[in-house]
Amino acid sequence: MAILITGGAGFIGSHTAVELISAKKNIIIIDNLCNSNIQSVENIRKITGVDFPFYKADCCCDADLEKIFEENEIQTVIHFAGFKAVGESTQKPLKYYKNNLKSTLSLCEVMKKFGCSHLVFSSSATVYGAPKTVPIKEDFPTSTTNPYGTTKLMIENILKDICKADPKFSVACLRYFNPIGAHKTGIIGEMPNGIPNNLMPYITQVAAGKLKILSVFGNDYETHDGTGVRDYIHVVDLAKGHLSALKYIKNHSGFETFNLGTGTGYSVLDILKTFERVNNIKIPYKITKRRPGDIAICYADPTKSKKLLNWKALLSLEDMCCDSWNFAKKAIAGK
Repeated sequence: MAILITGGAGFIGSHTAVELISAKKNIIIIDNLCNSNIQSVENIRKITGVDFPFYKADCCCDADLEKIFEENEIQTVIHFAGFKAVGESTQKPLKYYKNNLKSTLSLCEVMKKFGCSHLVFSSSATVYGAPKTVPIKEDFPTSTTNPYGTTKLMIENILKDICKADPKFSVACLRYFNPIGAHKTGIIGEMPNGIPNNLMPYITQVAAGKLKILSVFGNDYETHDGTGVRDYIHVVDLAKGHLSALKYIKNHSGFETFNLGTGTGYSVLDILKTFERVNNIKIPYKITKRRPGDIAICYADPTKSKKLLNWKALLSLEDMCCDSWNFAKKAIAGK
């Protein structure tokens, strides 16, 4: 029996694949490589010393999914595949609705056809919209401020309805906060195609001289330094949360949501200054206008995950900044 990882060549997917293999799990990866690279798949094999099936395919294609399920005995799915840039989603909403919803609907239909009823879904803290208070608990009201977040919330509702209709179906919906960092080896990490949408890869590309200056989107938020505050979590901690979620859905049916975050909020400038300090690098930056869809403060209350999943984040902000730069140096140098 195997675990299918959709979007497994991506940032979070690749780190989760490594943790699953390290836990002696059999995995299969599907990825269309639109925002990742085949080298990521090879790097997972390099880190773990383990081979596994990889399919370059699209989750929006029923035929591709059916072929994978026909050729493998799949017990569980971890669903990462989807477009994820908040800013782009406000500019190209149809692209996000079509891809993110279609890929999930196709996946669930094929899972049902082949009797696979265990799913870990990659959701997002964006489903909380602009929360009235922090830290954010799973029972807070949901709302969204951008199309990306809306697709995640719509998918959550779809999965709830599937679980209501089929008592055998079990879904752990993991609401991620802001993953950064990289594997200690520096072999896998976040290296998006084109100009980065997320803070840390933008910082590392400025540090490496690939980009001239970091744009900080807004310094007029009601935060301690005016820049947006987020709950940054090391991607390895996040990846390990998926192993805990797999154990949970094995013993529970129905739909359950979990925050994966540290419970601590850091501003953009906090991240920037920590990166400069631990890596002894100066990062030039400029203040620009706010991005559409961004909010002031967002950080988690991870109590539920600690209680029900027996999981908590262990790695520090310094670890995140050191590991991000270690990966970026090697990746940019082509090593």
